[in-house]
Amino acid sequence: MTTDTAYRVNGVGRADGTGVWAVLLPAGRYDAERLVHHDTLELTGLDGTARPRPGDQVAVLADEPPRLVALGRVVAPTGEAPEDPDDPQSERGPAELVVAYTRRAFDEPVPADAVTLDRPVSPLDPAVFRRLADRLGPPKERRSWLVSLDLPIEAESPAEAVRLFWAYVQELGPRELPAFVSPSGDELAMQAFVLGEEANQDPEEDD
Repeated sequence: MTTDTAYRVNGVGRADGTGVWAVLLPAGRYDAERLVHHDTLELTGLDGTARPRPGDQVAVLADEPPRLVALGRVVAPTGEAPEDPDDPQSERGPAELVVAYTRRAFDEPVPADAVTLDRPVSPLDPAVFRRLADRLGPPKERRSWLVSLDLPIEAESPAEAVRLFWAYVQELGPRELPAFVSPSGDELAMQAFVLGEEANQDPEEDD
């Protein structure tokens, strides 16, 4: 019979046979994960580091300062990693670690000063994992939002205008284009967001 000790050689095991890990986001990846919604986090370049197994729990951390930005579970790689979320034209490659998000906190991360990481993937004490997860509190209630993106485009026809619209969206993306969001039924509360943060679009207010 396989024991938990035998199953978990490098990671910290739990009684149910799963391991608990901390994953440190690569430099620049935190901003990329905030800008576009992804169901999974795919990482490469993990040679020489311990490897979680499918089903293991993961605390996803950002550095400087250390903070918890998401929770997830390891899933089996599909064979290819999606394009770099910060570079849609990047080449595809095999994913070495895939984490399916179970809870996101990219917009409101919580401090993780108790966790010190010196490599991308490290075993994590289950008690520390629970304390970090508890700091997130219960998930907020989901609601409906209206999100729009308006671009003035010169074109010879409506079809060409639509093609140019999508070309601009792909080229400029969320780093340069303001998206407008408001709660459904309350358009007067509309806010503009750029780079994942509220951005003032009224030049008169800047004066």
